[in-house]
Parts: sequence; C-alpha cells; structure tokens
Amino acid sequence: MLVVAFVSFSLFTFVGDPINNMVGEETSEKERAELRVTLGLNDPIPVQFVRFIKNASKGEFGISYQLRRPVSELITERLPATLELVFVSAVIALVAGILLGVYTGINRNSFTSNIILGVSLLGVSLPTFVIGILLIYLFSVILGILPSFGRGEVVDLGFWKTGFLTLSGLKAIILPSITLSLFQMTYIIRLVRAEMMEILQTDYIKFARARGISENKIQYRHALKNGLIPVITIAGINIGTLVAFSIITETVFQWPGMGFLFIQAVKFVDIPIMSAYLVFIAFIFVMINFIVDILYYFIDPRIRIKGTE
Repeated sequence: MLVVAFVSFSLFTFVGDPINNMVGEETSEKERAELRVTLGLNDPIPVQFVRFIKNASKGEFGISYQLRRPVSELITERLPATLELVFVSAVIALVAGILLGVYTGINRNSFTSNIILGVSLLGVSLPTFVIGILLIYLFSVILGILPSFGRGEVVDLGFWKTGFLTLSGLKAIILPSITLSLFQMTYIIRLVRAEMMEILQTDYIKFARARGISENKIQYRHALKNGLIPVITIAGINIGTLVAFSIITETVFQWPGMGFLFIQAVKFVDIPIMSAYLVFIAFIFVMINFIVDILYYFIDPRIRIKGTE
C-alpha cells in the first residue's frame, strides 16, 4: 500500500498544475504563488508524500482542489453508491455464474449449454461501455421501463444513504449492476464449468457413484464444494476489480459513486482525490485477499488438517 501510495502520488504530481484549474485567468502571479505555498505544492515530493501518509493515517486526505472540501467527506458521501453497485453486481455474477457454470459442466454437450457459453462470450468480447449503451438503448430508449442515469431516490439513514429502500433506487441500479457483473460472470461460468468437468472425472466421484450415492448429492455436495475453492479466489479478486473498474460503468450511467468522482478529479488534476482513491482501492485488494485466505480454512479441510499437525 505504501508503494502504491508513493507511485500514485508521485505520478499525479507531474500530470499538470492544479493551480490553473483552481483560479481564473485574471489571477495574478503573486496570488498563484501564495496559493501554491498554502497548498504545500512547493515542498519536495518526499515531504508532500510523508505529509500525505501522516494525514491518511488519521483519515484525512487533504482538501479537494476543485470542490474545496475535505476529500474524506467526498469519499464518505460517494462510498455507499459504489459499494451498493459492487454488492449487487457481485451477487448477480456469483449466483448466475455458479448456477450456469454447474449446469454447463454437468450437461456439457447439450444445446442449451452451448448457447450459454456462446452468449457468455459477449461479457468478455464487448467493452463495458458498449454493453452499458446497448442496455440503455434497449431498456430506457426503446422500452422505457428503466432509468438511463442517476441513482434514483435515496433514503438517508444517518450513516448511510441507500437506494435499496425506494422503488426508483431499485430500478436505477438494475442496468449498471448488470453491466458491471457481465465480465466477472463470464469468468465464473467458465471456471465453475471447468472445475465441475474435472472433478466429476476423479476417482473419489467414481467411488461415490459405485456406493450408490444419488447423483444430485454427488454433483452438489461433493463436486461443487471442492470446485468452489478456485472460484472464491477469482471472485474475491474480482470484487476488488469491480470497485476499481466501476469507473466506466459509473461514467456511462452517471452513477454518483467514487469512480465518477475520480473521473471528475482527473479532468481538474485534483491530486488529493486521485491519490486517496487509488490508496483506497489498494486497501480493498489487500483486505479481500486476506479474507479469501481465511475462507480457504473453512472450505478446504486439508488446510485445517495441516494446521493441526
């Protein structure tokens, strides 16, 4: 995380002068120089980085150059929208991916399985923004049943603003969550299918059939459980990817999340927001990998046995 913080902070320092986006053309050179001193932009990069790390450890990421507000407040306001979008997208990808993957793995040569695999290629082949635009054109422009942008009406719970408690909020999250989930869903379908096909050919599955155990119990209790171990790894990493790459989806649907805030920060060279965003994404990846390692212990009995030796 320290390396990511330093690289992102150093890189964004050279992308442009934020003073030009903060003041007008009529601002004098003296006023510009005073503003640079106030923001600490004249300090050496290592000094700015150390100051950034000290403030970040306290939950302070500086003041936005564009919005003139604490970055921590801006992230707190946008975080619920992004996390709700990622949560719904992850649920769709996991549930649909596992179910379709199991079906195509068990019925590998059926016509329906080939159709599912063929359609799933769209999730990898088409760019996210193209899928989003196509969904908007179909469901918003032609059918007119779903909103094309925004988050809808939200309910303020004090510590969290959610759209799950309103009809417009639920309708607004459908298209962006489907758009964001397709890429991960495709990977999960193919991964689960490959694992199921491999496990169903192993000796212990053949022995279970010889013992007269029902086919459903073999497929879902034995084969699927063992096949979920690599799925957890991919799904865990991809949840972090959903957060990081929600930028495109949030931009297409004008979703008021952190990704959309980051895009706006890039346009105005708002270094505090850009640096804080990338550090936050790095933190999510670190925590998700840690949680995945913990889940291994509960899913794979071999790890528990090794731990007791």
